[in-house]
Amino acid sequence: MRPPTHILVVNGIKVRRPVFVLAAPHSGSDLLARALKRSPGFHVTMGRASVAHVVYAFARRPSIARRGMGATRVLRDALAESWQIVAGACLECPAPCREAGGVTGAGPCAASGTVARFGDASPDLLYSASVLLQAFPDARFVQLIRDGRDVVADMMTDPATLSWFKSAMLSEETEFPNPFLGVKSGEHSDRWKAMPTAGKCALRWRSAVRLSATLHKDLPREQLLTLRYEDLVASPAEAVQDISAFLETRVSKVALYGRSVPKVGVWRTRLRGEDTALVEKVAREELTRLGYR
Repeated sequence: MRPPTHILVVNGIKVRRPVFVLAAPHSGSDLLARALKRSPGFHVTMGRASVAHVVYAFARRPSIARRGMGATRVLRDALAESWQIVAGACLECPAPCREAGGVTGAGPCAASGTVARFGDASPDLLYSASVLLQAFPDARFVQLIRDGRDVVADMMTDPATLSWFKSAMLSEETEFPNPFLGVKSGEHSDRWKAMPTAGKCALRWRSAVRLSATLHKDLPREQLLTLRYEDLVASPAEAVQDISAFLETRVSKVALYGRSVPKVGVWRTRLRGEDTALVEKVAREELTRLGYR
């Protein structure tokens, strides 16, 4: 049984049907967040410290997220802090969030009198999906799926992503199974530590799409929309039309045009043959199921 609905109020605005963007790393969540941030009535944040701290705590130690209403309150409070519309608020935002909102000064990037919907597209928010649903039973989730080989190609050039693959990440305190790293058991720790970077990236992608598949089964259709990154890039107008219908509000498509976005099929020129073979071996089942083979 779900707990009683808690109505969160931020800057005098009731948070109703907040929107959360879920995706594996480098799967397009920042692109969609850009469109949402520049849509009338939306206030969307990305990677604010208050949220990131909680999200990564849940991701690395899944048992924390299962602590009932305690975990729910912590995440809800973190989002409430992130969504505050006050002078200088944007100074605390990471560069991707500021760029997505077109912010050049201290902010805030939204005016409280114009905001009707809140949202968040922080990296790795996927691992907090169950807690988000408890915190906001009327939430709307948009999840993005991208070819795992393209994801790996981009992950391997991202220092922030690669920092999670240090051997110290699997310590005696690590919980298993560990969806964040894609490691099922402590017995696999040594194998993971010795695995090439491409394999570790593939494990993260594989685990993320498995979580996405679980959400697809568990969440009602009216609360979850799944999009392919490739469709978002190839036909942004059609994709935004679907998103607008799902969220029952107008979403800007202008933000998806006229800028450089990661291309489809980049793995063919950026991954070495042995890396491609390893990714396809690790994630063969998921690539096949999603039609990427």
